[in-house]
Amino acid sequence: MTNAHPTPDADGRTLLERHRAVMPDWMSLYYDEPLELVSGRGRTVLGSDGREYLDCFGGLLATMVGHDIPEITEAIRRQSERILHSSTLYLLSGQVRLAERLAAASRMADPRVFFVNSGTEAVEAALLIATAHASSNQVLALRGSYHGRSFGTVATTGIRAWSATGFSPLQVSYLHSGYRYRSPFRDLDDARFVDACIEEMRTIIETSTSGRVAAMLAEPVQGAGGFAEPPPGFFQRTKAVLDEYGIPLISDEVQTAWGRTGRGPYGMHAHGVVPQLLTLAKGIANGLPIGAVVAEAEIMNSLPANSISTAGGNPVVMAAANATLDYIEERGLIEQADRMGELLQRGLRAIAADSQGIVGEVRGAGLMIGVELVEPGTSDPAPALAVAAVQRARELGLLIGRGGLYGNVLRVTPPMTVTAEEAARALELLGETIRSLAAERLGAAVPVA
Repeated sequence: MTNAHPTPDADGRTLLERHRAVMPDWMSLYYDEPLELVSGRGRTVLGSDGREYLDCFGGLLATMVGHDIPEITEAIRRQSERILHSSTLYLLSGQVRLAERLAAASRMADPRVFFVNSGTEAVEAALLIATAHASSNQVLALRGSYHGRSFGTVATTGIRAWSATGFSPLQVSYLHSGYRYRSPFRDLDDARFVDACIEEMRTIIETSTSGRVAAMLAEPVQGAGGFAEPPPGFFQRTKAVLDEYGIPLISDEVQTAWGRTGRGPYGMHAHGVVPQLLTLAKGIANGLPIGAVVAEAEIMNSLPANSISTAGGNPVVMAAANATLDYIEERGLIEQADRMGELLQRGLRAIAADSQGIVGEVRGAGLMIGVELVEPGTSDPAPALAVAAVQRARELGLLIGRGGLYGNVLRVTPPMTVTAEEAARALELLGETIRSLAAERLGAAVPVA
C-alpha cells in the first residue's frame, strides 16, 4: 500500500466539505474527522489520512472475506472483459449457478431464487411476494429489528432511530425479539423466558391481527439491533406457532449469510428452523451490490404480475459472488468464523470483567460480536461511550462499528479470514479502548494490562 492524503479541490474545499454540500444531512459519517478508505488488503485498509487500520467492521459486514482477494478480483476481471451487463431478460449462466447454490443450501422443497441489488431491495421483494401470496398486508416483525431503508422495510424496522416515517404500506405487529438484556422477562430462566415470549406472540396474533397474516420477518441475529440473539428454542417455538396459524417465516439473512455466524451458510438453520423465505445480500459478493430472495416455489410463483430486475443477476456481480462462495468453501471459512468468534468473545469477556462496570454484556454468534456499553454499575445504555469507543479505536488503528437500540453497542465484525494474530491484536486495541474510557468516565486510574 502507498500513503495517501486528503487534498482540497481547486476551490480549496476538502472532500468532507464537498460531501456536506451535496449529500443529505441524515447520511451520517463516523468519527470527528470522517475517514475515506482508499485501498485494502486482507484485513488491513489504508485511509486517505495515510494511516493503516485493522478492519473489524468489514464494510458494514459486506467485505466478508477481506480486501483485495486475488481469486475474487480475477473473477471480476475475467467477466468484465466479456460483458458487463445484459439484464434478467436474457439467460445468465453465473446467475443460474449462484441460484443453484443458494437454493441447495436452503433446505426448502423446490426453492426458487430472485436476484436484486441490495439487502433493502431483497427484503422489499420478499414482503411483496409474501403479501401478494396471502392477499394481506399484515406482517409480524420483531422489536429491535432492522430490515432496510425503503418504504416497506422501514415499516418493519423495530428501532426508532432507523424508522424514518410512521406511514406504511403494511400493517405491522411487533413481537418480543428474544433480546434478554433489556427484556422485562430477563430474570426468567431460558425455558420460562421463551414461554413468556411465545405467550405474548399468541396474544398479539389473536388481538392485533385479523388472523390472515402474510408473513413474519425475523433476523437470526439482529444486526443493527446490536447482535442480539434469542435463547435456544425461541425460533423453534416461534415457527411452531406460525405453522399453526399458517404464517410463513421470512428469515432476513442479509447480515448472517454466508456463514458469518460460524454455524452454516444460513443463520436460521442453527436454530433448527427452515423458513419459507430467505433474504441475502452484503457479504455474498464480498461487497459488490447484490441481494437475493430464496422462497418456496408455491410462494415465489404466486406473484400475479410480470417482474424483472434490470441489474439483479448482473454478470460481474454473479462472478464475484460465485468466487466468494468458492473461497469460503475451499478454505473452511465458516468453521474459521466459529473458532475466531470464540477467541474474540472469550477475550472480550475478560476485558469486560476488568471494565469497571462500563460493559454490560458481550454476546454474539461467530464473527457477529456485540459489546453493550452502559453507565458504570448500571444497565443504563451509554451511547456517548460507544461513540467515544469507536473514535478511540480508530485513533489506535482499529475500525469497529456501532449499533443497538440506543446506539450503545460496539459491533466487532472482522472478515471471515481474520487470523488468530489479528484477533489478538484487535483484542489488545479493544482492551486499551475500553480501559481508557473507563478510567476517564470514573476519573480514576485503571491499570492497563
